[in-house]
Amino acid sequence: MPFAPELRTHAQKVCTLYKKACRLIEGYYVARYTIRYHQVQLRNVFDKNACVTDPKEQRRLLWVGENEIFEKHNPLPLAKFARSIGIAGGVAHGRIVESPDWVLDYWHPLEKAQYPEYFRIRECRKCEYIKKWNSGELY
Repeated sequence: MPFAPELRTHAQKVCTLYKKACRLIEGYYVARYTIRYHQVQLRNVFDKNACVTDPKEQRRLLWVGENEIFEKHNPLPLAKFARSIGIAGGVAHGRIVESPDWVLDYWHPLEKAQYPEYFRIRECRKCEYIKKWNSGELY
């Protein structure tokens, strides 16, 4: 569950900013060594500002970082998960196609013989379904 902004500590906000910046870099570059190079540079900037103790300066740096992320956001971001759906759908979305049940009716008898128990139960259920359909119970 995400925290309300006022309930998060400054350190949590900085960590979130760092993670967003890393994801932003991953969205712009393809080669892993280029991504890593820019992430190391980003970490160097965060480490340089780690010693800032003035709360006003800390808030200013956080604000500057958040605005920079906002300005440089990728219009076509990478999907967070491989099978996610959306604007930037995952690379594996729709890869696994589940065939409909009626395809099993067209299996060769030798293929059906490999799974006798399954097809025996399936035939019984098909007959039950047809009886219910004809009697009007499925309406």
